[in-house]
Amino acid sequence: MADTGVLARGVRRRFATVEALSGLDLDVPYGEVTALVGPNGAGKTTLLLILATLLAPDSGEVRIAGIDPVADAEAVRARMGWMPDTFGVYDQLITREYLEFFCEAYRIPRDQARARVSELLELVHLPEFADRPVHVLSRGQKQRLGVARALVHRPKVLLLDEPAAGLDPRSRVELRDLLRAQAAEGVAVLVSSHILSELEEIADRVVFVDRGVAVSDRRVGELGTATESEFRVRALDNEALVAALTRRAVPYEAPAAASEVRVRVASESAAADLLSGLVADGVRVIGFAPVGSQLESAYLAFTEERS
Repeated sequence: MADTGVLARGVRRRFATVEALSGLDLDVPYGEVTALVGPNGAGKTTLLLILATLLAPDSGEVRIAGIDPVADAEAVRARMGWMPDTFGVYDQLITREYLEFFCEAYRIPRDQARARVSELLELVHLPEFADRPVHVLSRGQKQRLGVARALVHRPKVLLLDEPAAGLDPRSRVELRDLLRAQAAEGVAVLVSSHILSELEEIADRVVFVDRGVAVSDRRVGELGTATESEFRVRALDNEALVAALTRRAVPYEAPAAASEVRVRVASESAAADLLSGLVADGVRVIGFAPVGSQLESAYLAFTEERS
């Protein structure tokens, strides 16, 4: 447990007749980014609200940094940073004052708070907005401000629900780098998101959640070795490509309006073998790449199995 920032065992939560969590187990180690993935209604947000001390479980065990959030919510909040999917901001404050307010809430001395706010504004690339009202910020800028708010007190556990919502591509790259840096500093990071391609670049581990339980826990680097994937293949001579695939008994699709052929392979290793074989057959391959990400492929396979 000492190496685990978040621990959940047999967590249940019911809303009237709906059981949102049905005995969920979860581990979020320090020094890693763990991604929480699942369809709408799977129980992800309910779980995050329990971890954030905003909702009590009906039963089960929860520990945040080794502390029971039901028994000592204040101690958990001192060690945990929380960024919800939607959050309000105090529009009457300027951006610097907004972060200073939360520094005061966490009892950070004022001389330290000023330095911390400047550091955070640089970290989330908002220093030019330090003296502007919060209400002039775009949605993406407010998202970045929300990340800064969650980091005010240097938490050891960081919980984020859809942190990339509203971010432009550059801001998403910056968010990825920021979360990877937090993990490198030993923080236990738990992220829930529907942007699977982004999660694959951020996360070390992915936990699939469905119908209130965690049904699979995998290292991101292992997804390609265990999941069937679709690849797009382009060649200078499509007829030669199709002929080679047919001889090798590799199922393929060749859309009429497309200049590519799509094949399904059992793993990344099988994809590498296929590419090597096509080249050996004399096919002049000019493009060979997965359709979508390995995480997307794993998620689609997971949802098909559970349907």
